[in-house]
Amino acid sequence: MNRILYSLLLILLTPLVLAYLGWRALRSPDYRGRLGERFALGLPQVRAPLIIHCASMGETLAALGLIRTLKRQRPETPILVTTTTPTGSAQVKQHLGDLVHHCYLPLDLGPVMAWFLGRLKPVGVVLMETELWPNLVHHCHKRQIPVILANARLSERSARGYGRFPALVGPMLAQLTAVAAQNSTDGARLVKLGAAPAGMTDCGSLKFDIAVDDAERAHASALRLQLMGERPCWLAASTHPGEFELALAAHKALLEHFPDLLLMLVPRHPEQFSRAADLSQAAELSLTRRSEGGPVPDTTQVLIGDTMGELKTLCGMSDITLVGGSLIERGGHNPLEPAAFGKPVLMGPHYFNFKEIGDQLKQEGVMLVVEDEHSLVQALDQLLSDHNGRQRMGDAALQFVARNSGATQRQADVILGVVPG
Repeated sequence: MNRILYSLLLILLTPLVLAYLGWRALRSPDYRGRLGERFALGLPQVRAPLIIHCASMGETLAALGLIRTLKRQRPETPILVTTTTPTGSAQVKQHLGDLVHHCYLPLDLGPVMAWFLGRLKPVGVVLMETELWPNLVHHCHKRQIPVILANARLSERSARGYGRFPALVGPMLAQLTAVAAQNSTDGARLVKLGAAPAGMTDCGSLKFDIAVDDAERAHASALRLQLMGERPCWLAASTHPGEFELALAAHKALLEHFPDLLLMLVPRHPEQFSRAADLSQAAELSLTRRSEGGPVPDTTQVLIGDTMGELKTLCGMSDITLVGGSLIERGGHNPLEPAAFGKPVLMGPHYFNFKEIGDQLKQEGVMLVVEDEHSLVQALDQLLSDHNGRQRMGDAALQFVARNSGATQRQADVILGVVPG
């Protein structure tokens, strides 16, 4: 009954969803077109695929290794990767190309999902992290299509939110065929809400399996030398409005002690590139856009990272990385990418999306938590002044990531164990 009420509410909200998509289309060209895919129209010409739903850019990047592993171990099964955002779509096309099929996941309307599944007849559906959609899960269960929640995570805060709708969430979780949890704590929260204990496996996080090979390290080092020479630099990665201002103010203060310091400021969303540039100019800091290409002039104080798919390389180019979404209440973004390059990590206090990983990074001496602009300046000043301290943190980061690797194969085993071959 609660799923029916959910479905009715979603139908009533559909005009607002369409209005939102139209508004985003006015602000970002990436949202224009492909509206039919939101209603399961114009689907790829593929039958009996394994569907892997990645939502946005973060989930897509985390899933790349898993998708390649599944394709390598089950080459005869076509894979359809779905997303809900253009940034996620762009990453699928850039990194996976013709290896997979791709479209947007339709809106979670009952008839639309029934049509979507009826047309494609998937052999299984893999939902990444917290991408739980009641009608999608229901109609898969009705058709005996296995549904696996991969790289599953559920913060205490999210668990409280789901817990307010037990009659909707409980049956949905009970219909999952298997869950590959990032850790036992998140797995226990899912079981408490209704997931079957027998289907739960503690696999570790895919985000530990960030492949950074010698070629990538060499490329990042060479690009840094080419773009900025020997200048010290720090990276404010995946930042949001409210964090731009904090990073720029901290950088302005640091320039008094480190006059040649460069800030690489990378907004999380492309539509914020111009805003970050405008704020840099308002702070009277000279800037260059990464999209302009070529070496960064010596007079540049802020490099706006306004290209797509380069964040990993920029992590490798930096001396220190501040991971955004954590100085405001967004839950933080993945701190493991800079750690995999052996870089000291800074995060704000609001990293609840990565609480277990963040707490482990703190305990290992890899990550410092900064509460505000003042503590951000202090932490950066300390690290920029202490090369040996940065090196110790970097070495600890590399060791930590290496110790926790292997989740990709464990999660692939869970998926292939329930998806018919």
